[in-house]
Amino acid sequence: MSEPASVSTGIAARYASALFDLARDAGALKALDADAQALTAALAASPELRAMISSPVLSRAEQSGAIAAIGAQMGLHELTANTLALMADKRRLFVLPQLAVALADLIAADKGEMTAEVVSAAKLSAAQSKALAVTLKAKTGKTVKLNATVDETLIGGLIVKLGSTMIDTSVKSKLASLQNAMKEVG
Repeated sequence: MSEPASVSTGIAARYASALFDLARDAGALKALDADAQALTAALAASPELRAMISSPVLSRAEQSGAIAAIGAQMGLHELTANTLALMADKRRLFVLPQLAVALADLIAADKGEMTAEVVSAAKLSAAQSKALAVTLKAKTGKTVKLNATVDETLIGGLIVKLGSTMIDTSVKSKLASLQNAMKEVG
């Protein structure tokens, strides 16, 4: 991992841990979960928001005002809004995407859930998604949420990432493996 990414992840993890502990003590984990999902969606949908949080040109006051207005518009919980205000004051808004991911991970762990990243060649049907989630739950003992994406270059099969485990059953990887085996022979 590159050093800047590692530093950003570390900063985000510290803010997420503190915010999670405060929310748990206040009984506001449900609101925090909703806030993390809303922030993730807002970051995905708004290039302006992504530009604002990472802009070195904007002053602290401008970033603070903008994030306060965004938080009020989104109806974020007081703890989340205060954390974002602190991050703006400390010029740490650039870690907001990593913060949302870290919060989602902490909340999922608290609920006994895990998230599996699933990449498939075609969109999974509801029955396929359910069967995969049940299979992964049997392996891990935890409820597994699927974050499914489609990559048509896989040709067929799946790539499943669950924690530090990766299972690659895609036709693309099998062809690449076969190609490497043939190179070794010849």
